[in-house]
Amino acid sequence: MSERLASYRKAASYAAALLLLATTAHAQDQSAYYRIETYESPKGVNFEASGIAVLPDGKLAVGLRKGEVWIAYNPTDPAKPDFRLFASGLHEILGLAWHDGALYTTQRSEVTKLRDTDGDGKADEYLCASTGWGVSGAYHEYAYGPVFDKEGNLYTSLNSSMGKAWKGAGDEEKHPLWRGWVVRMTTAGKLEPWCAGFRSPCGIGENAEGDIFITDQQGNWIPTTPLFHARKGAYFSHAESIPDAQRPESPVKIATKQPDGITVAEAMKTVQGYTPAAVWLPYVKMGQSGTGIACDLSPGKFGPFEKQMFLGEFVLSGVNRVFLEKVGGEYQGACFPFIDGLQCAALALNFLRDGSLIVGQSNRGWNSKGNRPFGLQRIVWTKKTPLEVRKMELTKSGFRFTFTLPVDKASLGDLTGKSYTYPFQSKYGGEELDTQPLTIQSATLSPDFLTLEVKCTELRPGYVHEFELPQLKSTDGTPLWHRMAYYTVNKLK
Repeated sequence: MSERLASYRKAASYAAALLLLATTAHAQDQSAYYRIETYESPKGVNFEASGIAVLPDGKLAVGLRKGEVWIAYNPTDPAKPDFRLFASGLHEILGLAWHDGALYTTQRSEVTKLRDTDGDGKADEYLCASTGWGVSGAYHEYAYGPVFDKEGNLYTSLNSSMGKAWKGAGDEEKHPLWRGWVVRMTTAGKLEPWCAGFRSPCGIGENAEGDIFITDQQGNWIPTTPLFHARKGAYFSHAESIPDAQRPESPVKIATKQPDGITVAEAMKTVQGYTPAAVWLPYVKMGQSGTGIACDLSPGKFGPFEKQMFLGEFVLSGVNRVFLEKVGGEYQGACFPFIDGLQCAALALNFLRDGSLIVGQSNRGWNSKGNRPFGLQRIVWTKKTPLEVRKMELTKSGFRFTFTLPVDKASLGDLTGKSYTYPFQSKYGGEELDTQPLTIQSATLSPDFLTLEVKCTELRPGYVHEFELPQLKSTDGTPLWHRMAYYTVNKLK
């Protein structure tokens, strides 16, 4: 914990400067494109919204960290959402999902299936749907999820053990099983270890294709917020999961000890089984602690970002955006700033059927930007399209930027870029390393003014490629909303 506090202090002045710059630069534009609405929560309830699920009839289920589930019967009206208590008595809810006619909530030691069998609006059936991981009593042993795949298998992401264990936990005091892993409960009721190497995998969700992704949080072995593509047998660097990887039922095949103090780029070449992040979110520039994941599956109801992923940000109280593509059969892609200025730390995300994005919030345990300790907010597209980079793709000679609106060629000035990697180390966090400028050879706008082909040299696998775009304008005069873009190159074309 002291290392984390030191990291916050180290970044504090830098973060304050960036926040001031960001607020000055686009606060007015933000409200023109997306409005933020705040829900009126039930009186007398600490509404720490830590899990969100949308029901088939359009109602909104909200799990609270203290162990309750509430249902909003009128979720599109934040002023009068009509919240009613559905379930209680659970232990630290950190996720909620609707599947096959029931609500599933992840609490510390199990995933619980909740059903209202008599139709009175309250859960009367609480059934264990998944369990079998270690719990030693250390306060950091969070469990997140659940997520269901197309076959109905249930996935849970488990925090590494941090803090003092409880002696009454028996053998689990010394070694709680599968910490720092994603585990899968099959439809046949068998718990399986799935992938490993996580520190604090707070966000778990799916993309439009149904692949599972995880956000993790900066610390030892995790230099900055990553977005990981979770799949069977993958290993993502956090060493606490190495002992369980040696168990015979483990699908992860790694060495019993890994190098310490090299770079991510070097680890990709030398560390057995290491799977890098699909996307790195640069520290402070794109936030400090990634959280919930939601994919926009609406047909344009949330603006021009259909099938893209949105990630919660805890410390800076916002939401970021990610574009993914496959290169060499693996996911990689770009991240962009999206929304800031929320009332509190973003913890859980989901989309209502009308296309609005719901953000559950709680800052318990850590500080966050904002004026409230918890709550629920809704982000709604105003139907005005911003000028924004819709997607950023790798090409053989550089990058292709595709915009949401046609760009005025006269506004196309110089753009700058650089690349850097991160440390692969047991120390907390990590600075940008081996930074080099990108040489921009040319930047060519397409005849329809929607794409910008950028040719540049010094593309490097294992590095984030950061660009600052010119102060572009669209052909109708709309200014570019966000100028920064960060593409993680793991493989070249």
